[in-house]
Amino acid sequence: MSRWDAILTDRLAALDERGQRRVLRAAALRPDGRLLRDGRLALDFSSNDYLGLALHPLLAQRAAEFAACYGAGAGASRLVTGTFDAHLALEARIAALKGTESALLLASGWQANAALVPALVRAMPGAAVFTDRLVHASIHHGCAAAGVRQKRFRHNDLAHLNELLTAHAAAPARIILTESVFSMDGDCADVAGLGALADRHDALLVVDEAHATGVLGPNGAGLSHGVAGVDIAMGTFSKALGGFGGYLACSAAMRDWLVNAAGGFVFSTAVPPAVLGAGDAALDLLPQMGAERANLAALGEQLRAGLAGLGIDTGGSTTQIVPAIIGAEEDALRLSSLLEERGMIAAAIRPPTVPPGTSRLRIALRASHSEDDIARLLAALGEAR
Repeated sequence: MSRWDAILTDRLAALDERGQRRVLRAAALRPDGRLLRDGRLALDFSSNDYLGLALHPLLAQRAAEFAACYGAGAGASRLVTGTFDAHLALEARIAALKGTESALLLASGWQANAALVPALVRAMPGAAVFTDRLVHASIHHGCAAAGVRQKRFRHNDLAHLNELLTAHAAAPARIILTESVFSMDGDCADVAGLGALADRHDALLVVDEAHATGVLGPNGAGLSHGVAGVDIAMGTFSKALGGFGGYLACSAAMRDWLVNAAGGFVFSTAVPPAVLGAGDAALDLLPQMGAERANLAALGEQLRAGLAGLGIDTGGSTTQIVPAIIGAEEDALRLSSLLEERGMIAAAIRPPTVPPGTSRLRIALRASHSEDDIARLLAALGEAR
């Protein structure tokens, strides 16, 4: 037993007291918006498999085909021998989806954000970096790795961002980092307004599209598609696209720079073939899924209206992510537990993931949910409250 174990046990006990300790529990996605956990089939309101593609047979088939053709792994980093024609082909398809010159695959969305910011700052030392206060932890990590002090603007407040950009007009460069759909709140950024502001201040605009790609925009291309002023769109295959892996869609010159300067790309083994196959299949299916996207939107409206009727705040949500904001950590945990007893999984999200006093159930809808599923959730919430 390490002497650290006693220290860590005390730290874990402190997390317990604050209702912030997290544990791992085995689960498995099932069709029709269900999840298998602890031997019980439950309605799943926590997974990010928005379009149900994680269980689509074409993704599994294509993943197997790519693995059979190329092997289980890439064998090396992309700059050594790990670049297959399949990597380049999928990058070309991503660029076409996002309407950019080029794209670069990385192992995950987290890695993409964490590797991007240091590479950008390396290209322009002294750059001022502006972030929405509610951006994902991976963006904060990237800023920390770059050694920059963020200039945080109030959530979705373009007037405040304009003030900050004006105050730092003398910086060698300006970089704006935001999400298009915010992962814990389910609200959307004004991407067009951000693009116009970036143009006005000669700033580089990076938009994290992890929770928009597949669900919003033309054929699920995201909210940044075709928007002037967006320089880089980050996205992932691990949510609506049902697989794994992240990407950065950008200009050809930016891609070439990232190939040389993004440590998370340079020093990582290339994305494995099976992952490429699943991504390729997802992009084949995406244009055909208008009905699923429409169903997600309708279910979101039904849920928000029902929660409002129960007196539960949903913030600014307008998407398939609907927060049921409860307040105290212990109350959110208790409500999540009561729902699980009734056969529903809705994870309690607590600080530091969300600000103190805003603990919530983060309800993530899947296109395979039905109106009856939403009604059942609302009835259970009403009883539990």
